[in-house]
Amino acid sequence: MKNIRNFCIIAHIDHGKSTLADRLLQTTNTISDRDMQAQVLDDMDLEREKGITIKSHAIQINYPYKNTNPNSNTPDGLYILNLIDTPGHVDFSYEVSRALAACEGALLLVDATQGIQAQTISNLYLAIENDLEIIPVINKIDMDGAMIPEVKDQIIDLIGCKEEEILLASGKSGIGIEEILKAICERIPAPKGDPNAPLQALIFDSVFNSFRGIIVYYRIFNGSLKKGDKVKFFSTDKEYEADEVGILKLGLDKKDQVHCGDVGYIITGIKNAKEVKVGDTLTTVINPTDKRIDGFEDVKPMVFAGIFPVDTDKFEELRDCMEKLQLNDASLTFELETSQALGFGFRCGFLGLLHMEIIQERLEREFNQTVITTVPNVSFIAYTVKGEKIDVHNPATLPDPTRTERIEEPFIKAQIITKPDYIGNIMTLCISKRGMLINQSYLTPSRVELNFEMPLTEIVFDFYDKLKSQTRGYASFDYHPIGFRESDIVRMDILLNGEKVDALSALIHRSRAQEFGRKLCEKLKELLTRQQFQIAIQAAIGAKVIARENISAMRKDVTAKCYGGDISRKRKLLEKQKEGKKRMRQIGNVEVPQEAFLAVLKLDD
Repeated sequence: MKNIRNFCIIAHIDHGKSTLADRLLQTTNTISDRDMQAQVLDDMDLEREKGITIKSHAIQINYPYKNTNPNSNTPDGLYILNLIDTPGHVDFSYEVSRALAACEGALLLVDATQGIQAQTISNLYLAIENDLEIIPVINKIDMDGAMIPEVKDQIIDLIGCKEEEILLASGKSGIGIEEILKAICERIPAPKGDPNAPLQALIFDSVFNSFRGIIVYYRIFNGSLKKGDKVKFFSTDKEYEADEVGILKLGLDKKDQVHCGDVGYIITGIKNAKEVKVGDTLTTVINPTDKRIDGFEDVKPMVFAGIFPVDTDKFEELRDCMEKLQLNDASLTFELETSQALGFGFRCGFLGLLHMEIIQERLEREFNQTVITTVPNVSFIAYTVKGEKIDVHNPATLPDPTRTERIEEPFIKAQIITKPDYIGNIMTLCISKRGMLINQSYLTPSRVELNFEMPLTEIVFDFYDKLKSQTRGYASFDYHPIGFRESDIVRMDILLNGEKVDALSALIHRSRAQEFGRKLCEKLKELLTRQQFQIAIQAAIGAKVIARENISAMRKDVTAKCYGGDISRKRKLLEKQKEGKKRMRQIGNVEVPQEAFLAVLKLDD
């Protein structure tokens, strides 16, 4: 155990985590040159296309360490380094928290051209909460715009380390990789644990394999696990036999035994997704541990949206796909939902809009499911006149206004780091989104940190995109929830010819309802096809209509055959047509195309 080191790489999005991981694997010959490719641990097509890491990836590296540092008393030898590469985007911070729970140390990576950004700070705080040893690394030092002295000062201010503890590296050209490997062996503590105690392992991830069932990834804190052992999961109390155990190389590497302090996998032939919970404790049946591993948070979804199959017959198939996807992404939550317009589907909880987009893409690519996603919204709390408390994840479950005493919406604390030139633009944007400035502080003369308190509803749609365009990409954004506050929230319905389309209903602040309703009606006017009868599109709050658009009927010129003659003949024909249109409107139904549900997401200010 004294030669094992478990560590992860944390950083802001796009600071070069995956490239640095590539160099570590290449330098230690963990991967042959033939298998080497850029961002080798990002194995999803989607990760490669978007250039972001979505899933944490674990891999074991063997490194022959030679002590050349007079101040270090680390003995020479072959060290086993378990690396977990983590995502950097704010939506995937749950993946980061799971990776940190399985480690003793972290490489804090900072881009030399961009300096410390919001997600760097938030991931660092996560690591400090988990008591990890932090090794600061400045990456991309060989780029033209590298500001090494300034970034060193920022890191020293942030974590209070000495200047000589900061390592300089370049993931692309391989500078400083040897120093990083040595620092991991010297500075990160070996895992603590008792190899002879009962098995106690933390499950930090799982994947679904259609041939072998569910493959569970874990980190052993106490005891060891052998092939053929009878194991059980703490939360479900179900028992299984370990058909295969091993460690994680680029693929799965079979072993007869996985020891204390190691990160490994187990295959037991589990087929049911509900039986494996990420964050659960794994132990043996013969000599079970009496306590579970603490310190693992449950995921808190931020954004809710309905996912429905385009073809209603495919509902059961979609349910299977969602369960398999949940195994691979433990931060996805879903429950059954029905809609008059769309039939059976699921109400899903996501960590953010990017997370929602990724789930939709993965359903289409990996499971071949075409789905309709409804308007995303956050969860509110409604208090009735009788004092009941109702969680509202869906506009349909909001109680009647006459029964509601008050509605509370979730607020967040937003942290924005940017250049001083863009302070005005950011203030205007945040205040227009009902934000309140809490404080403003200069980290360095060229970097300023702004803290706002804002309703989560306002940042769900397009806040991040607008922030990037207002600051030409020079702002980084991070947020965390701070609780619920009372607000004037109303439910806005969309009516087509007096019929409610429940999938287009939205919960919105009263001050923004009219503007939002007007835009939505205009957009639907463009998207709905004209019919033989007139279609009235209305946005309404309760019985009060706040916006309206009409799509006129396609008409035939019924008076074309009348040459001259009495006007009453023409009028008679027009009245007859009018009656027909009226009858048609009563029995005709309006088809809402899928683009209409997506258009709501793209309503631009």
